[in-house]
Amino acid sequence: MSQAPSRAAATALVGISALAIAACSAPSSSTSGPTSGGSASTGGNAATATSAQDMGGLSALEAAANKEGALNVIALPPDWANYGEIISGFQAKYPQIKVTSEQPDAGSADEIAAATRLAGQASAPDVFDLGPAVALANTAMFAPYKVADFAKIPAQFKDANGTWVNDYGGLMTVGYDASKVPAPTSLADLLKPAYKGKVALNGDPLKAGAAFAGVQMVAIAQGGTAADPTKGIDWFKQLKAAGNFLPVDPTPATVEAGQTPVVFDWSYNQVGIIPKLPTWKMWTPSNAALMTYYVQSINKNAPHPAAARLWEEYLYSAVGQNAWLKGGAKPVLYDSMESAGTLDAAAAAALPKVTNAVIPTSADTDAAKAILAKSWASAVG
Repeated sequence: MSQAPSRAAATALVGISALAIAACSAPSSSTSGPTSGGSASTGGNAATATSAQDMGGLSALEAAANKEGALNVIALPPDWANYGEIISGFQAKYPQIKVTSEQPDAGSADEIAAATRLAGQASAPDVFDLGPAVALANTAMFAPYKVADFAKIPAQFKDANGTWVNDYGGLMTVGYDASKVPAPTSLADLLKPAYKGKVALNGDPLKAGAAFAGVQMVAIAQGGTAADPTKGIDWFKQLKAAGNFLPVDPTPATVEAGQTPVVFDWSYNQVGIIPKLPTWKMWTPSNAALMTYYVQSINKNAPHPAAARLWEEYLYSAVGQNAWLKGGAKPVLYDSMESAGTLDAAAAAALPKVTNAVIPTSADTDAAKAILAKSWASAVG
């Protein structure tokens, strides 16, 4: 992901059917070394388990994870989709498992780089939360796993073998401090002198899912498509030429300090800013409602394979899904939980209402990634 209000990248809220593939912070310290992850009662091998049943059930998986005593997460800002509450909730439920959260403001590509660099070490990431472009390009690094409610997740939101699963979504928006800039009513407004040096994109679109989606959203608004972001690249080139593009990765701190008064980011990150900065508003071009989901996956070389799988079970439980919902993101099990009566109704009512949303497919993502890789650096840098 990228930083918060940044890691942003997804789609929030209405019945969405898309693919999309993004992370929070907890106390940081060293963790125990790699273990086999086997359960003493069942002999199951967590490193190869594709479901809790392979371990002998959830209680056996919990026992194996407690024995490992550690979980490494990465790129999960506390203010990103409520990951702070999620991590603390997991830690409270499983106090024997020490959660180490590294590089909370990192982007999706940084997660993969860290896993590659730290392969075989106890400090390697156990799990990933990635933007779609990065996730789809690195599926060989993921371990297939199906959580208890895997069958309830719509087919378009998961790999059939559980290699990756969408987790939560959001709407791409333009956030702005109404006390520092006029309210934009079109993308053309952002090219005006009033926004000089004030418009930031949440990360590098070649590395961060939020920034990638930001360029896609602009492309759609300019008459392009999610698969062909050329018009979005051209617009950001104009923004830079006008002196309005601010090459700073935004965080809640930069927003609150007034350093990044306009930010392209996910709706759930923008919503999280408002309690601290009441003048922070959101706007989305009426012709470009772009929604996408981030992706969860397990590092196939996870140093704590049982804890990694238990973490996924927690995320896809009603508690984990409602925690994302309270953070302004739409959990992938939204519809199922609504039918079952387990959805947090107040949090659901607070989600942005979206119609005619564009939800990029995997083919869109692959095509857009290729174009960005070829053109972004020379056009915008």
